[in-house]
This record gives sequence, structure tokens and C-alpha cells, in this order.
Amino acid sequence: MPKVILHVDGEVIEKEVKENANLVVLAGTKQFPKLKYGCGMGKCLKCACEVLAGWEQLGPPNWKEEKMLGESVNERIRLTCQLTIKEDIEISQDNILSKIKKEKNAVKLIK
Repeated sequence: MPKVILHVDGEVIEKEVKENANLVVLAGTKQFPKLKYGCGMGKCLKCACEVLAGWEQLGPPNWKEEKMLGESVNERIRLTCQLTIKEDIEISQDNILSKIKKEKNAVKLIK
């Protein structure tokens, strides 16, 4: 079973999950505590994370992630609601929204 390491609010949470699990679904059923999430459909940024390790094991970002994250998606920032966990992964939600806002503002200034 894949191991997920989550850095959130200064804590580190480590759990094994079933292969092909979605972390937001697990968080919604209280099986993955502390994960921040909102709509679960890729329409908000509450579940955004920075992938610290295991990036190469994930599928490519989908159109929802590209729309919501813009250029941030190329900086290893993803939406956990859109990820299927197949291998070990380490993610962080610490200060993630401020990183995305800075990136999105930078893109707006360029255009």
C-alpha cells in the first residue's frame, strides 16, 4: 500500500492508503485527518498541495488543475482532489495558498 506523508500546519502526518485512493475522499470520511479540502471537484483551491516527493509517479495535471492553478501546476503544485495515489508520495499544504496567489498574480501582471 502506498504511504502518504502530509505536512500541514507544522505537523507531519504519515499514513498508508489503498492503491488508487483519493485523499480528499479519505479526508471526507475521516480516514485521512488534517488534510485541508473544500468542494472535492477541482473548483476551489482548498485542497491544493505542493508535491515534495513522488511527483514523477503521478499522472499529468488535468484541465481542472491547469485552469485553477495556472502556471503553479508546473511548480509541483496540484489539487489533491484530482490525484489518484498509486505510489508513495510526500505533500505539503503549509503556506500553499500564498504560493499559488503569488504565482497567479505574477501571471496576471505579465498578460
